[in-house]
Amino acid sequence: MFEKIRIKEHMEVADATGQHVGTVDEVADDRIKLTKSDAMDYQHHFVALDAVEKIDDNRVYLKEGTPLPVGLGNKATTPA
Repeated sequence: MFEKIRIKEHMEVADATGQHVGTVDEVADDRIKLTKSDAMDYQHHFVALDAVEKIDDNRVYLKEGTPLPVGLGNKATTPA
């Protein structure tokens, strides 16, 4: 388990395979707010803290199978 205070602004967020998903803007309540600049729709997107697998160096890794918000970069997918 990790401590959410370890997640800092500008940390990279990656999926389970290490592919870039976004960049942390801030942690608000139980969600990570991602920067607009990583989104194709230039909107803030959020990922639940429950979706975090681990924090390593300056990177937050999401659990395998975590659905990503629509509009988030070119790797955004949603379950069918």
